[in-house]
Amino acid sequence: MRILLVEDNVSIGGALQHRLRRKGFAVDWTIDGASAMRVLRTTPYALVLLDLGLQGSDALTLLTGLRHRNDPTPVLVITPRDTVPDHATGLDRGADDYFVKPFALNELLASIRVEDRHQARHADTTLHVGALWLDSVQCRVWLRDHEISVTKLESALLRELMRDPTIVVTHEQLEQRLEIMSNAVQVHVHNLRRKLGVDTIRNVRGVGYRIGDIA
Repeated sequence: MRILLVEDNVSIGGALQHRLRRKGFAVDWTIDGASAMRVLRTTPYALVLLDLGLQGSDALTLLTGLRHRNDPTPVLVITPRDTVPDHATGLDRGADDYFVKPFALNELLASIRVEDRHQARHADTTLHVGALWLDSVQCRVWLRDHEISVTKLESALLRELMRDPTIVVTHEQLEQRLEIMSNAVQVHVHNLRRKLGVDTIRNVRGVGYRIGDIA
């Protein structure tokens, strides 16, 4: 499970990153909302840990921005004890849970595991590669904050490619899984490239297709 920690206190951020890594989580750490938003546009995270005590309105701006672009990444907010009412604002802006400093690591771990189990149950319905998001149940696609209209077959084709961005899906596999002919695969790939950009789907000559690097 890959986590993004957004914390501007160096001692707290370093300690939390270290302790979470010892528990087996991959943890990236940024110190401000702008940096966090940049990496969230290109890197798929399972969870964001966000300190609401960031300077200025950085934290709430980040949280609001994520939800406005329909980013479903779970966000757990951390609030200083003297700003407890802020947790209500965080929840109103789209946070999934909150913790008040100082908090017990076991409580945080329990909440992280709940999110992990929830995502495991829905792993094949919501997929994320860079700036491209797919809700395969509702056949909805978002690219760089904008929703793109796709057909059910186009959604299904994207699902097959986005399940593992590192592999090439062969022509034969797509034909079998989508129950369509080879020329139909080419037509749907062409239509998706027209809607999402030519680099969204890469053609591996003589083999098949893979999802592109989408920033």
